[in-house]
Amino acid sequence: MTGVSMSDATTRTSRRILDLAHPLSSSAPVSGSHVGFTLALKRRHGDVVREDGGSGASEMIVMSPHIGTHVDALCHASHEGRMHGGIDAGTAQRGEGFSVLGAETIPPIVGRAALLDVAGPGRVCAAGQEVTVHDLERAAEGIDPSEVDVILVRTGWAAHWGDAPTYVGHEHGAPGVGVDAALWLAEHHPIAVGSDTMAFECIPPGAGHRNLPVHSHLLVQEGVHIIENMLLNELADSGHATFDFVLAPLPMVGATGSPVRPLAVVPDG
Repeated sequence: MTGVSMSDATTRTSRRILDLAHPLSSSAPVSGSHVGFTLALKRRHGDVVREDGGSGASEMIVMSPHIGTHVDALCHASHEGRMHGGIDAGTAQRGEGFSVLGAETIPPIVGRAALLDVAGPGRVCAAGQEVTVHDLERAAEGIDPSEVDVILVRTGWAAHWGDAPTYVGHEHGAPGVGVDAALWLAEHHPIAVGSDTMAFECIPPGAGHRNLPVHSHLLVQEGVHIIENMLLNELADSGHATFDFVLAPLPMVGATGSPVRPLAVVPDG
């Protein structure tokens, strides 16, 4: 997407806002464990016409909060029946959602972020490729990840967004962070981490999403939120490895995640 220029009234410097979210539509890739995006007009223009000639339209939207660009709430994962902080998952879950650790508890983030481009300029990681500690350290050269609030990992996998089976990776796998790399990320104490893949973590060929150890480590043990399905190519092309970052989740009470539209703010030029 094209960055939008704006003027910073304080510094009088020109900035660009880079949109890091995919548009939401019925063609968005979806994992088999989630519900895809559906939008249907419930009320159309002309169904009711007011005396002044005006008319309104509205729709019904059905979707999982894990469709498109989204952030995981801490209640999204459990390990051996326990969620983050040792909370019993069975007690916390109810028909209308979770009584604790829901999407309403995900903090809005206005801070600094770093992009670790493990694929390299214009490149795409291979299907099933594990992002290692060495990959992250190499991509983080000149950056101190401990000084940022959010760490983003670019694999280039967004290039397959229009090919849902390839992007999801059930058959051939998808690149992503391995367990040791997740430990490395957590050591820098980010509020959230993110990537341009469906699951953030490495999906081996044929494995699907049956085993997600990185989710267990980051969400359950470390309390680190995960942002998935991001658009990171334009940000990588900007040449800015660190930047201002904005993320505002929807405060959906009891939900396991939230759609988001993360923004990167970089100097223009």
